[in-house]
Amino acid sequence: MNEIRTGAARFALSWEDSPGDERQDAQTFVRDLLAVYGVTASKAALYEYRAKRFSTGGGGYIDALIPGVAIVEMKSAGKNLVEAETQALDYLDDLDDVQLPRYVITSDFRRFRLLDRIEDVVHEWALSDMASNSDRLGFFAGYGSRVFGSAEQEAASIKAAKIMASLYEELEGSGYNDHSASVFLVRTLFALFADDAGMFERDSFTEFLLTRTAQDGSDLGAQLTMLYQVLATSPEGRQRNLDELIARFPYVNGGVFEEPLIIPSFTAAMREKLLEACDFNWSAISPAVFGSLFQAVKSKEARRELGEHYTTETNILKLIGPMFLDELGDRVTAGWNEARKLERIRADMGLMQFLDPACGCGNFLVVGYRELRALDLRILLRLQELNPSKYHQTMWFMGEDLPVKLSQFHGIELEEWPARIAAMAMHLVEHQANLAMVEALGDGPEALPLDKVQHIVVGNAIRTDWTTVVGQTSHLYVMGNPPFLGHKERNEEQTTDLRLAWNTDSIGLLDYVTAWYAKAIALFSIPGFAGQFAFVSTNSIALGDSVPALFAPVFAEGWSIKFAHRTFRWTSEASGKAQVHCVIVGFQKGVASSKPRLFDYEHGSQVAFESHPRQINAYLVEGPNVLVTPRRKPLSPSLPQISAGSTPIDWGHLTVEKADYADVFADKIALKYLRPYYGGEELINKLDRWCLWLVDVEPSDIVNSRVLRTRVEAVRAARSAPSVKRLASRELAATPQLFGERRQPTSEYLGIPQAFARIRNYATAARLGPEVIASIKLFTAADSDGFLFGIISSSAYMAWQRAVGQRTPNNQYSFTASVVWNNLPIPAMSDAQRRGIITGGEAVLDARALRPDRSLADLYNPLAMDPTLLKAHARLDRAVDLVLGLKNNPTEAGRLAVLFASYQRMSAADQLKIPRAIKTARRRN
Repeated sequence: MNEIRTGAARFALSWEDSPGDERQDAQTFVRDLLAVYGVTASKAALYEYRAKRFSTGGGGYIDALIPGVAIVEMKSAGKNLVEAETQALDYLDDLDDVQLPRYVITSDFRRFRLLDRIEDVVHEWALSDMASNSDRLGFFAGYGSRVFGSAEQEAASIKAAKIMASLYEELEGSGYNDHSASVFLVRTLFALFADDAGMFERDSFTEFLLTRTAQDGSDLGAQLTMLYQVLATSPEGRQRNLDELIARFPYVNGGVFEEPLIIPSFTAAMREKLLEACDFNWSAISPAVFGSLFQAVKSKEARRELGEHYTTETNILKLIGPMFLDELGDRVTAGWNEARKLERIRADMGLMQFLDPACGCGNFLVVGYRELRALDLRILLRLQELNPSKYHQTMWFMGEDLPVKLSQFHGIELEEWPARIAAMAMHLVEHQANLAMVEALGDGPEALPLDKVQHIVVGNAIRTDWTTVVGQTSHLYVMGNPPFLGHKERNEEQTTDLRLAWNTDSIGLLDYVTAWYAKAIALFSIPGFAGQFAFVSTNSIALGDSVPALFAPVFAEGWSIKFAHRTFRWTSEASGKAQVHCVIVGFQKGVASSKPRLFDYEHGSQVAFESHPRQINAYLVEGPNVLVTPRRKPLSPSLPQISAGSTPIDWGHLTVEKADYADVFADKIALKYLRPYYGGEELINKLDRWCLWLVDVEPSDIVNSRVLRTRVEAVRAARSAPSVKRLASRELAATPQLFGERRQPTSEYLGIPQAFARIRNYATAARLGPEVIASIKLFTAADSDGFLFGIISSSAYMAWQRAVGQRTPNNQYSFTASVVWNNLPIPAMSDAQRRGIITGGEAVLDARALRPDRSLADLYNPLAMDPTLLKAHARLDRAVDLVLGLKNNPTEAGRLAVLFASYQRMSAADQLKIPRAIKTARRRN
């Protein structure tokens, strides 16, 4: 389904600007829609199918008919879809029984409406939401009507989580210890699910609560404990005089009910909550969303402490799809007509082993298992079509004949509670997969007793030997979503973890998540272990100074990037929806079977655009595997050094706040020394800010000006105060009229803010006169002819900034001299080329000047950029691209490929050969 979701996203984008004319576009629209699911005319999609309307007896045309499956009726944009649905239903009386569809689909090119005639359920969604709703039309591709990962199923799961959270709180409030409460609640969760999912006799658990426990709840704990003991006992080991209802419950096994527990005490209110839980349909939940259960129970503070961000199924598929699932799907498609190839795929799936060393509630393991079971079922159905006599039904029904088993899935989790939920979720998803098999084949493996899930280990993943969790294998896939904690957020124990993982005390700015990379590298360096690894990580690992620290040792061990998702918003599926900006990076060793896959996202979008570069580098763009390290001086001979602006060290006395404007402006002597004072915020947003710049002040002016005298005296007093411990600051008291640190250009200069908003396509820099004082929050470089302004205002510069620059905490682009500017690989150029860049920059300044009332923030609002300004930037880009050797309006990827190649060339003399910057601990798993 991952391929289908991608196709659905492309379909929506290709039709988003269509006028939506029924007569002209209906058939093309429907063909494109069905093509997403592999349905063509040769697969019995009938277009403009003639039929009579029951209500009038007149003839008409069905826009599209897939006999026995669906009827599609199109209307022009804005038309009533309910009326369109009525029209479609009006045709059904004229169809043969074998043609009668289960589904009625109507659309006006902007919206979709789906009617399930059997279930009598209607769903509606917008064209823009087609990707997230693509599963609803999965029947076109042969998927069952059960929609795993649907919005309804996720909503049901979150509701279920809240129910369980309230039960947990009741147990916790009664004084029941945390361990026992965790175990008891997981057992109750299983009983509720089994009651609705066909593992128990329907509603037998509900009947037990209603008829075998007292209304005041006094015996509820004891009765449940007895029931759970029975569920853990095989039929031959049970007492013969058991209550008839309890005796009807099956043997569960699987370790769910093994551990003896203290009997909990219940009240009438707690019993009522449990009965309310019975009213919910637990079979509708998605086991993959059970992270929300843990998140709903725990506090936000605890969630932050552990760095946990629970994972939507869409985000899980972003990792497991390109890691292994898509390749298996492609192999199935290629071998669709050859039973031998399909059998080989099943055998290969049986060899695969999976480890999530930060498994939380098991989401990655659950979705991975579910998708592989679904793929296996698809293969089984096809094998029966190819050779019914050989691949008869009964040969598949024994669980041991299935290639995908729970024993292939392993996890490590720090805390017991989510680990128990992970083990339970694996049981639930196994049962749902078995139900899907029954639905498709008419039979399937027995639901009970369960196999014990032995491979979810409770422990610190960084201090756990991973070889004790998963045995030697050459088909290992290590994956997951480790904690996101920057170097400023780590506690002492986590810092120790990081040092242990990398086997060094010099961990620098490494994020805590990189400890899992180190452990994966170490595991695969052990003879007998081979495979791939991929992690979700905060995007800081692929930005700025952090890149060499992580990727140098990864590349040194021979790993290359198989696939990557560039920065996107990672949203939790639980209430509160924690959001982080993440990347996903997948690694492989050896010769790649196909080109790398790179997924990129427009700002704020969750829809990925896929490309296939020759190589993905550490900055998650196409280019050579260079590592951009900080430099003291610019690499390019065309660029000067850059510095931060001035710092007053004045305790607020040389800067003028708005409240003091009237007083200062009224002093004619002080007014002579008043200067605009810009940081990045003032420059970008056209804000007034002033300072007193007294570099050439006449001593008599200080004496004769009350404002100057008062403020300068205040600076001297503040700098010489006993509380000032720094000697350099105290020494500044000798020159109280001057800024403490002065780095003010004396001619026209380039002013660069410390940060750029990601939403803008160009750097919001400016040329300023020497009378504008640059604060510490503005970088400066002398730029008498405007050449530097042209460079930084180009698309090539912004491509470099986006690729190698760091991000601020609120995800803005962060300008740094040492990494971004000093490594900008602008080659030597002719005088004519330099003049072309200067002229292009002048055109940009001229276009800005046409709107003097607008701030840079307004001028560069991507939704409202003036055409003249856009044209000027295009002219400038052509000049800069020409110097780089680029032509014909290159893409950002094209610019970056050239920039990284230029960087590699220009830094060849002192370029670090991908160093082993941090030793990996080969045996510390």
